[in-house]
Amino acid sequence: MHSDVLLIASGNRLPRIECTGGIAARYTAPHTVHLVSAAATPLGGDTIDIRVVVEGGARLKVRSAAATVVLPGANSPTSHARWDIEVSGELDIDLEPTIVAAAARHVSTVALVLRDDGRVRFRERVQIGRCDEREGFWSGSLRADCADRPLLRHRLELGAGSLADDVIAAPRATVSELRYPATAFDTPVQDGSTVLELAGGGTLSTWQADRLVG
Repeated sequence: MHSDVLLIASGNRLPRIECTGGIAARYTAPHTVHLVSAAATPLGGDTIDIRVVVEGGARLKVRSAAATVVLPGANSPTSHARWDIEVSGELDIDLEPTIVAAAARHVSTVALVLRDDGRVRFRERVQIGRCDEREGFWSGSLRADCADRPLLRHRLELGAGSLADDVIAAPRATVSELRYPATAFDTPVQDGSTVLELAGGGTLSTWQADRLVG
């Protein structure tokens, strides 16, 4: 299944929302849109494309109604989620965790462009496996540019077959969060996170363990 989501936030109207496939979006509160699964997705072989545009003077929060459970498909174990984001206003994305179940494989790519006075918070939480499952794999990449200059190039693998995989002590959960600028949002970062100050401004915080907490 292929799913497309388009969110465009303008300063003087409700967000424009267009969805096809297994993902729906609903305007739920001022400046807030929730993503909702309208079908069992992602399964192996599924692709999800999400495009978010926040125009100058606009604000948008993107949330999800529940955790995303990734399952292997009948013909392929691998699913893909692709984010294409442009921000001239303020964007806050903080979805419920992605749970990579059984032997599923999930690849997430995020391309973010900040323009003008754009402000962003992008938080991603991932857990490999449900109870007693450790076979799943997740790969995430984040490419962020600010004012046509590189801000961040970040890639992380987690789970079975990843570069850090170790049967004794390999982490199976991660939380990563990009903020630009660093003081743009007052929500606390995950306790125990490593916070990296970026040369172009903003911060990247990362946290890893065997299981998500909180």
